[in-house]
Amino acid sequence: MPPILSIIIPALNEESALPATLAALAAQAPHPWRVELILADGGSTDRTVELAGAAGAAVVIANPGRGPQMRAGAAAATGEVLMFLHADVCLPPTALAAVSNALEAAEACAGCFAVVHQCSTAASPLTRRFIRLADKRSRTRALPYGDQALFCTRVMYDQVNGIPAVPLMEDVAFARALQQHTEIVRLPLAVVTSARRFEKRPIRTTLCWWTFPLLARWGVKPKTLAKLYGRSN
Repeated sequence: MPPILSIIIPALNEESALPATLAALAAQAPHPWRVELILADGGSTDRTVELAGAAGAAVVIANPGRGPQMRAGAAAATGEVLMFLHADVCLPPTALAAVSNALEAAEACAGCFAVVHQCSTAASPLTRRFIRLADKRSRTRALPYGDQALFCTRVMYDQVNGIPAVPLMEDVAFARALQQHTEIVRLPLAVVTSARRFEKRPIRTTLCWWTFPLLARWGVKPKTLAKLYGRSN
């Protein structure tokens, strides 16, 4: 039997972004996986759950916050490999084949993609400059963020005790734990994600992106960082 790849999507009221993400999954080039799609919902009041169910996803209800939601999704997953995909992130057509090739060709047990942020036509020149910086960061050796579609083997996920159930910086904490045990392979492909947070608060978002990993390492609590960032999910 082909191996199972569990794709876990944390979501909260993402009916506008989710269809494109699901369409990109449906349009994947031939690959060796049996895909298990899991929506980890934080209490959506729109059509998010309905849309995911129509696409064949299993739905797991969790406390709001990407950390708790992704952890709940992983607990329900049965795959040998887990991928954590944000609801507004679209995979390139050859992504799932590339994941298989990377895990077979390398001794690594984890990986991620680069990012291209898609901005609206109304985005200012300043916002576009900040977005280019964010895209450039995703191609460096810095710890990957959650919108880079992190993936790892189930064995490695369990070895690092999974994604912490914290309100913010769960992605960096998880990546840091992975990096202590294995190389995080950076695939030469980019996912496409929404630049909506940059467009709403370009300066604040950029400062958070570049400073929060350091603040977290210095011991600033995730709840404090979540308040500074201005969201609980």
